[in-house]
Amino acid sequence: MAEWSGAKRFYKETGVIESSEGLHGIGLDGRSVKTPAGSELAVSSRPLADAMAAEWQAQAETIDPHSMPLCKLSATAIDRLVNNREEVIGITLKIAETDLLCYRAEEPADLVQRQQASWQPELDWAREELSAELAVTTGILPINQPENALLALQAAMSELDDFQLMGLTNAAAAAGSLILAFSMQRGRLTASAMFEKSMLEEKHQMEIWGEDQEALERHQIIKADIEDSARFLELLAS
Repeated sequence: MAEWSGAKRFYKETGVIESSEGLHGIGLDGRSVKTPAGSELAVSSRPLADAMAAEWQAQAETIDPHSMPLCKLSATAIDRLVNNREEVIGITLKIAETDLLCYRAEEPADLVQRQQASWQPELDWAREELSAELAVTTGILPINQPENALLALQAAMSELDDFQLMGLTNAAAAAGSLILAFSMQRGRLTASAMFEKSMLEEKHQMEIWGEDQEALERHQIIKADIEDSARFLELLAS
């Protein structure tokens, strides 16, 4: 996205251009937008393309890629996943190896209860829906997850197309949980519910020690990443 960052707005109108391959590209004064790597910025979903065109239309005098999350996710899917799909799956699988939901507190009792009530249903769902039964521990020392569970998650990611995988990966990285990301991607959780579950322990700490401005700002970034991923996946499926 560096090639877009800081560029002056050089166009007046934005729109959607239909490609010969049946994809929906983004047009700036009738000219197709390219990804940073030079490919056409085009997607299979017309609603997603319309939303991406709206992001370009909303730009002021200087292009700000951070205000175009749908375009960023699409461009990254096109530029990175085409030739590096297995690498991305491997990186995302690493998140599951230390999945947030698998590392529980030993105390206090109310936090232990909250984690059990909020997180265990998602792990139970993953066992039934994805055939991935992850191990749970207390404390922060890493544990090895069952190989068959990781293989099941790898297989589930392999079934996704590049754009679906991009949305899933972005959400998993934001939350620190591939299980929560899959739960959101498959419609079990809303973006808001996913965020709340991912922040459960940190919000418990804030209840005890008070709010920290730096932490709150970081939470807003995580929330935005999850919401952007959810909207991206929803539009992609439209």
